[in-house]
This record gives sequence, structure tokens and C-alpha cells, in this order.
Amino acid sequence: MNMNCNDNKTMAPVVRPATQAGRFYDGNAHALTQNVDSLLARHANDSTYQRLAALIVPHAGHYFSGNVAAAAYMSIPAGKQYKRIFLIGPSHYEWLDGASVNNEADYYATPLGQVAVDRETADQLICADSVFGCYPKAHDREHCLEVQLPFLQRRMGDMPPIVPIIVSTNDYAKLQRMADVLRPYLNDDNLFVISSDFSHYPRYEDARKVDAKTAEAIMTGDVSTFIATLEENSRSGMNNLQTSACGEFPIIVLMLMLDNNYQIHHLLYQNSGDIDSQSRNRVVGYHAFAIERSKHHAIQKKPADNTRQQGSVAFTLSSKEQQLLREIARESIVAAVNGKKTADMPNTEKYPTLQQKCGAFVTLTQHGRLRGCIGLLSGSLPLHETVRRMARAAALEDPRFNPLRREELDDTDIEISVITPMQRIHSLDELELHRHGIFIKKGNRSGTFLPQVADEVDWTKEEFVGHCSRDKAGLGWDGWRDAELYVYEAIVF
Repeated sequence: MNMNCNDNKTMAPVVRPATQAGRFYDGNAHALTQNVDSLLARHANDSTYQRLAALIVPHAGHYFSGNVAAAAYMSIPAGKQYKRIFLIGPSHYEWLDGASVNNEADYYATPLGQVAVDRETADQLICADSVFGCYPKAHDREHCLEVQLPFLQRRMGDMPPIVPIIVSTNDYAKLQRMADVLRPYLNDDNLFVISSDFSHYPRYEDARKVDAKTAEAIMTGDVSTFIATLEENSRSGMNNLQTSACGEFPIIVLMLMLDNNYQIHHLLYQNSGDIDSQSRNRVVGYHAFAIERSKHHAIQKKPADNTRQQGSVAFTLSSKEQQLLREIARESIVAAVNGKKTADMPNTEKYPTLQQKCGAFVTLTQHGRLRGCIGLLSGSLPLHETVRRMARAAALEDPRFNPLRREELDDTDIEISVITPMQRIHSLDELELHRHGIFIKKGNRSGTFLPQVADEVDWTKEEFVGHCSRDKAGLGWDGWRDAELYVYEAIVF
């Protein structure tokens, strides 16, 4: 994946053309306006949500899914202003094993005019985690985001800039990392639009059954339930069912960002057989959902809201548990460099601590020099699984290094840092060098240094946070002074 789409930027604005005009929606501006307005008008009396945080909308041609999409867009209060809109959808043409953020285009064109791209935010996402990159081919002919724009242009009036993101990976750890980066943006300033159709190509009645099960799973707000339901649907043997949700991975990213402060509303369901009754032997399902933020969410100031705090229960690791995690990391790396997706892992069922959900970093060194480091400050997976996935990522995905080669294995040392819960501090007096790691957050920017960084350099506290602020968070040397500061400890072995 090309990580540097901005390298070839020119002074002339870059406009992504309306590649789907005349195909998925009308290419004539007047006809398109009339069509979209008539679809929106069908839902003029539908409920709106003042604290609307996100939508899940279909992306088929307007003729087929436009009515369901309109139900979603009419849940946006009239006159509502957002700073930006994150458009997130699946890739229908390119496999990325990650996410592509279009920071190459200045504008997206439709027959109704041009929509600005928030390139600054797009750049920030790409810099935040190697799971985000820019792969132009993923956007060139992709329809799942473009078809949303005419609805937004007509509903929003004053159209805010967009952040176009295509998600294409079935690696849960990578989806979790995307959610971790995007979560700070899930606030009153922004709207997230998740693009997904649902069942593909079963018979009409079968589609209604399977789409109802998928909708129920989404309404639970529980990612594991959603994934299990899709797997159950896939194993059902239903004729011609190719997928239960083509936007499965973007939906997972959204669900990973949500907590109990959000309520999911189901707005409307139809499938293509409701539009064309002559084609009920092979249909596609369409759902619309609105995700509403609770009234009290904005005033909550608990660190867990914005710092990915793991919880309040401390834990320790026995020497046997540390040994097992080392074996897991090593086996994962060996499998990765040999091109295998999975490896045989030690049995961890007898060790409850390894089932806890917490963050971990895996650091690779060769003769004392860094060779890769990837991790999560918190996790939604069991510790043993987090270590397995972060070990693989450290070997193959750290953008600072080429992927680890098989011949390097014998010279590679593995260090694991299991992260304890964070605590907010208000003075450097509360920071203990060599014991605490630092996490700095200001707005949408953040950065961290693990505790052991202080063991490698001869820095004062001010230099420790200054380097983190400048080099990791991008806030400048003194940016930490008016930022949020958190400390944590790491069990390092």
C-alpha cells in the first residue's frame, strides 16, 4: 500500500471525477436533484436525532436502495452542521489488507457540484497508524462512497468536507487499530457514514430472514454477536447467499468505537425484490440504521472515554504466563515470515490472566537495535491473542522497516510490554521516569512512549515528554503543556 500519496501533490486542485454518474445515479444535475429530493420527501415526517453520531446506509443504485438511504439521511436534523463527515465503505475491486484514506483528492465531483476533502485529517490518519495508507486504485472506480454524496449534498445544504476511507481487511487486530485511531473523532463535531448493502443474491424470502438476523445482531451493539451471526449465516447453506453484509469490516470498525453511551436505531429495511418484483429469485438487501449519542455523553470526563483505559483491576503475570506469551509471539512471527496466516499456539485455557482484555506492545530488536514495534494501549481481545497479532504486525507492518525476513529470525530478540490501566496526571511531579509510560493527547493528536524508553536515553522528565509531544504526537516541543497527560506502567519481559 502506498503510504505517501501526498508526495506527488501539485498546486492545481485534484478532483476525483463522478465515475458512477449515469450508472448508479442520474448523471443530469436537474434530474438527480429531483430524484434525490423526491426520495428524501418520502421520509419528511420521520424521526430525527439531535445527537446523531453515525449512519449505516446502503450503496446500491439509487433506483434500488435510494429509499432506504433516504430514510437514513432524513434522520439528520435539518440545518445540522458538522465539521467533517467520515465516509467509510468496503472495497469492491482492490484487496488492501488495511484501509485506504484518499488524501490525494482535494474534491469529489458529482453532478451537483464538488465536495471538499479534509486532506489534513486524512493525513493525520495515515500518520497515526500504518494500518491506514493511501492506495489510489481503491478509490478510482469505487461506488460505495460516491453514491452517498448526492444525498448528503441535498440534505446538508452547507456540505462539510469529507474523509473518504475504504476498509479492506479481515484481520480483526487491524480493524481494532482503525477503531482506536478513529474513536477520538467520534464526537459532536463529526458524522460517520458507514456504507454497506446486506444479503447478496438469495431468494426474496430468504433475504428477509437472513437480513433480519443480521439487523438484530447490529442492534445488540456487540461485535462478537455480529461476527458470529455472519458466520452462522454463512454456514446456513442458504442458496446463493454470497454475503450477509458486504460492508462487514467497516461496520465492525464502527461497532468497535461504540460503547454504552450510544443507541442504535433501525430505520428501514427493503430488498431489491421490493423494487422489482420480477427479480425475486436473486435479490440484495438494504438496511438503514441511525446511531445516536446519549444526552450526557459530551459532559463525561472519565479517562476511559478518550484514552482507551483498560479498566481498574490490576494484574500480574507469572513466569509461566510470561513464557507462554513469549512462545506465542515467537510462533506468530515465525509463521508470518514463512507466509502462513496462522500457527500452532500453546494452550492458554488454564491461565485466566491471559484471557483478560488488555493492551500490549511487541518490540523486536537485533543486536540492541530496534527492528519493529507495534502495539495497542488497550485491547478488546484476550491478552494472548493481542500478543499474537501484535507480534505479527511488528514483524511485517512497522512502516519504519522492511518486513522481517526468514534469515533474520535467529538474530531477532522479542520484548513484550503488557500495558496496565492509565491514570490522568496534572503535573510532571506525578510522572516517575523508568516506571511510567506517558500518553499525550490533544484534540485528534496523540502519542506515547513506553516506560523502557527512559532506560535507553539520558533524558529529564521535561525531555521525555517534550520528545513524545514533538516526535510522537506532532504537537511541538511544548505542546504537552496544554494537552491531556496520562501515565501507565508496563510489565516488560
